Amino acid sequence: MKTARSGMRTIKAIAAIAALMFMAACSNTEQATAPSGTAVTPGSIAEFRQNVGDRVYFDFDQSVVRDDGRQTLAKQADWLKKYTNYPITIEGKCDERGTREYNIALGERRANAVKQYLVAQGLPAQRINTISYGKERPEVVGSDEGAWARNRVGITSLQ
Repeated sequence: MKTARSGMRTIKAIAAIAALMFMAACSNTEQATAPSGTAVTPGSIAEFRQNVGDRVYFDFDQSVVRDDGRQTLAKQADWLKKYTNYPITIEGKCDERGTREYNIALGERRANAVKQYLVAQGLPAQRINTISYGKERPEVVGSDEGAWARNRVGITSLQ
């Protein structure tokens, strides 16, 4: 009977250790995937996205940077001048309307409009690449004005 008891104690001890290891692993995952609104490291990509903003939106069939976009790009330029270690890619995107070829060209014009604005703010042109995804990589899926508006975008991506 003593042997059975010591065997049960061993099983309980192993189960307790396994439970502690599981909880420790979960707590690390929670920290790594902390919700937005928590503190971010200054100069990090997360700070750029959360506090500066990485997107400017465009009107239908337009590649002119809007007033709200100019405000975002001014903040981006200030941040990017401070943190010069990031190469930049501007992604031009479109909503699903129009042909593939037309939207690739429109996305290119949007990406270049963002680049030109940042260069005018003092960033070196050679630091900024552009790419157009047209309608091929939508930010949101949908066929309504809300989805279309969110897909007409220029995204400043840091590497």
